[in-house]
Amino acid sequence: MTYFKSPKIYRFLFLLLLFTFIKANAEETEIPVPSAPAIAASSFILEDYNTGKVLAENNADTKLAPASLTKILTVYVVFNEIKNGHLKLTDKVTISQNAWKTSGSKMFVKVNDQVEVQDLIKGVIIQSGNDASVALAEHVAGNEATFAELMNQHAARLGMVNSHFENSDGLPSDGHYTTARDLSILTTSLIKEFPEFYPWFSQKEFTYNKITQQNRNMLLSRDPSVDGVKTGHTDEAGYCLVASALRNGMRLISVVMGTESVNARANENQTLLNYGFRFFESHRLYEGKKAIQENRIWKGETENVSVGLAEDLYVTIPRRRYNDLKATVNIDKQIIAPVNAGDKLGSVTVTLKGEPVGTKSLIALKAVEKGGILRQLYDGALMMMGKSDAK
Repeated sequence: MTYFKSPKIYRFLFLLLLFTFIKANAEETEIPVPSAPAIAASSFILEDYNTGKVLAENNADTKLAPASLTKILTVYVVFNEIKNGHLKLTDKVTISQNAWKTSGSKMFVKVNDQVEVQDLIKGVIIQSGNDASVALAEHVAGNEATFAELMNQHAARLGMVNSHFENSDGLPSDGHYTTARDLSILTTSLIKEFPEFYPWFSQKEFTYNKITQQNRNMLLSRDPSVDGVKTGHTDEAGYCLVASALRNGMRLISVVMGTESVNARANENQTLLNYGFRFFESHRLYEGKKAIQENRIWKGETENVSVGLAEDLYVTIPRRRYNDLKATVNIDKQIIAPVNAGDKLGSVTVTLKGEPVGTKSLIALKAVEKGGILRQLYDGALMMMGKSDAK
């Protein structure tokens, strides 16, 4: 017992307890979220890809010339044509005189060249070729004016309410404009709908006709978490960049429009991305198409129905606040067969210290048809007896 009379052991035990206390409290300490950094741009927005939560913005709904950011929508339209079976990656496109003579950045295709669709797409994304953009537009729709109609139809469907497009390449036109917020909507949709094509946006160079051109997105070389998306520049638009980065399962999309230089657009996007990843985190709380619980269904061929979400439920919260989250599941009191797969049966709401941070509808994951006459009579009797609230 003389061991415990040593001052050293008491000092050791004291320091151990103090360290444990500090560590435990440090894990629970909330990191205050500072205001978003000042960004030298006409307009910008920073958004969480999975939740749509805006983490920073300024003039995000101001209508501005997009320059070559237009080409994000151009390839989105082309991807849809491929998805719908109207176009193949290996289809050959004949380059017209009109496409060849288009001014600005080029893929350097030649008149009457036969170029595969997949090469033209890469020429648009990586080399920002205006000639490639026009060639694709003409191949898909016959001419640029008709293709622009397609662009506007898709923009309207996606909810890009402050945008209007008049060409496929982004060259200046009075009625050609979009916003930082609309570009974020478009980029989110492109990544979600076409994951098989999105890796092309991270390709650092592309060679066509023995001419190698570098991707103008400098962040692809500076930051390994950045995997897209597209640069743009005209005298009217300034230097613009839509960037996306994925770190530890969290994807952010940043849009910066109207900066003063190539370096500025990269630096300002990097500043936004670093801010978002430093002070926020994203969590998937529920997986889509997986049962959250089983609930009683009345007069059905089975006694229970599987309830879940149509898609994953993510939340974006300040760092170190995960333990403050609370999820509440609300199910309709009386579920009566028949029920179709996808029918809304309730909702799940997630709060952070009482403040809502996410909500989604709960749906039936499988159809439940009406049961036989005996089941319907039996359940009907129970319901009349007031037992329909039973779980």
